[in-house]
Formats: sequence, structure tokens, C-alpha cells
Amino acid sequence: MAMEQGILMAANKRNATPIKPRRSKAEKPRRAAGAHSASTSLKDRLASWREHHRDSLRDALHRINLSRASSTMTILVIAIALSLPAGLAVLLDNARAITRGWDGNAHLSVFLTMDVEESRQRDLARQWEALDHIQRTKVITREQALAEFQALSGFGDVLEALPDNPLPPLIVVFPDSTDPVTLRDLENRLAAEPGVDLVQLDVEWVRRLHALIELGERLISALTLALAAAVVLVVVNTIRLGIESRRDEIVVVKIVGGTDGFVRRPFLYTGFCFGFAGGLVAVILVQTALWWLGGPIDELLTLYKSEQSLTSMASSSLIILPMFSGILGLLGAWLAVGRHLGDIEPNF
Repeated sequence: MAMEQGILMAANKRNATPIKPRRSKAEKPRRAAGAHSASTSLKDRLASWREHHRDSLRDALHRINLSRASSTMTILVIAIALSLPAGLAVLLDNARAITRGWDGNAHLSVFLTMDVEESRQRDLARQWEALDHIQRTKVITREQALAEFQALSGFGDVLEALPDNPLPPLIVVFPDSTDPVTLRDLENRLAAEPGVDLVQLDVEWVRRLHALIELGERLISALTLALAAAVVLVVVNTIRLGIESRRDEIVVVKIVGGTDGFVRRPFLYTGFCFGFAGGLVAVILVQTALWWLGGPIDELLTLYKSEQSLTSMASSSLIILPMFSGILGLLGAWLAVGRHLGDIEPNF
């Protein structure tokens, strides 16, 4: 009897011992399941966010395609507004390149003292060609200067009657820059050289040229700002009309719990698409205009003995212009949605 009681007590102990481990094992899976649920929820939210962006882009492209006539007009207005400053900027860049490549650019006439021999004159010319901002030099001896003056002035008989040649040796220096400040620095540097009597620089036409180029830059900047504002206003008006045409749809979305961000996103994509498409068309218009003008301009440059030719838009501009236009469209859409979306609320 006592043995049976001992066996029963041992069995009860064996049956009672697994109770605590079962509780501790049951708690761990619950914590793991909660972490897994939170991770899954975050992934679901990110996937839903990406899916809504894709749907918003598809919806924007679909609605642009549905109203082809009005969408085409909007894109063309944006393209024309942007092609004008872009084309003028390309022409201004070509003007800078052409003036840099002129053989008849500003030059310095360096008159040497009368006692400088021809060998010393040529040594100075070679030394100066190694200096910064000097492209090449041209040596004009006293005899060459006298012969040229006789041919051009018509006073050959008078000059021949003189006992000595009154003209000094000359070195013509051709700089590689037409910047007025650079030319002035070069003039002062050459004037300090030994054997130099006088340095003459005709820089007035260079100053006029740089003043015209600077004026063109400022006019293009002002025109760009004005037409960029016009692009934003065009997109604002287009998006405003789109919001008004979808007023009932927006009210329904807000009734079922749609946030302003949910409603705003398709309109933002629409504005960006309008701007980006307008920028692409602007690139096509500018390139076409440059191709059309290229022949006459190249012929004109040839008549002026210039080796330069009209260049088209830089490869970086082919990307920058559409992206800049897309940002303007996005800004216009943001302004339109921020102004008019808050006025649309469900009435209960």
C-alpha cells in the first residue's frame, strides 16, 4: 500500500514538472509573432505607397491622353515659352566661342627702342610666346615697317629723302583672351620688359563686345524668369480646371477617408508630366531652329574668315531643360492643389 502511494506521488511529480516550461515556451512564440506582424505591416505600407504612386502616374498619363487637344495646347505653350530663352542662350554661347576664335581679336603693338637689334627683337618675341595668355607674336622689323608705311601712306618719296629710318622695331602680340582685365594686365607686364618703349592696346571694341554679351546674358536671365513664371501659371490654370472637373470624385474620396495627400498625388504627377513633355518639345524646337539657321550662319562666318561653326545644345542641356520644365510643372500643380483642394469638403 505504501509502495502504491509512493508510485502515485512520483507519477504526480512527473506529471507536474512540465507545466512551467510549457508557459515559458508559449510566451516566446507570441512575441515573435508580434514582431513578424509589425514587419509585415511596414512592408505592406511601403508596397501600398509604391503602388499608389504607380497608379497616380498611370492615371495622370491616362487623363492627359483622354484630353489630347487641350493637353497638346498646354504642352506647346510650355514648349514655346521655354524654347525662346533656351535658343537665345545657345546663340549667346556660340557668340562667345566665335569671338574667342577670331584671328582679328585684340592685339598689342609693342614698340621697341631704336637701339634694339633684329636678333634681340626675335629673341623677345620667342620669350613672350611662352608667357601666359599669349597665343602668338609677329615680328615687324624697321625695314618691314618702313616698306609697309610707304605702301599704305603714299609718302614713299618723302620717306626715301629722309637720312634715317624713323620707324622703330615692332612686335605684335596676339593674346588668347579678349577679357579687358586680362589684356590690361598683359599690357602692363610687357611695358615693364627691357627694351620696350611703348605698348598700345586698342581695347575699346573689346569692351563694347563684352558689354553687349553681358547685356545679352542679363536679358536672357530676365526673360527666363518671366517665362518660367508663365509656365507655372499655365500649369496652375490647367490643374485648377482638372480639380473642378473632378470635384464630385474628390468629395467621394474624402467621404470614404481619403487624405489630402492621397487626392493631391495624381494632380502633382499631371503637372510634372505637362512640364516634362513641354521641355522635351522645347528641345526639339531649339534643335530644329539651330539646324535651320546653321547653313546661313556658317556661310556668314566663312565670309569673315572664321573657322568656327554654329554648335547645337550641349548634351547636358538636353536633360536639364526637360527636368527643369518638369519641376516648374510640379510647382504649378502644388500651388493649384494647395489653393483649391482645401475648398472641396463633403457637406453632411
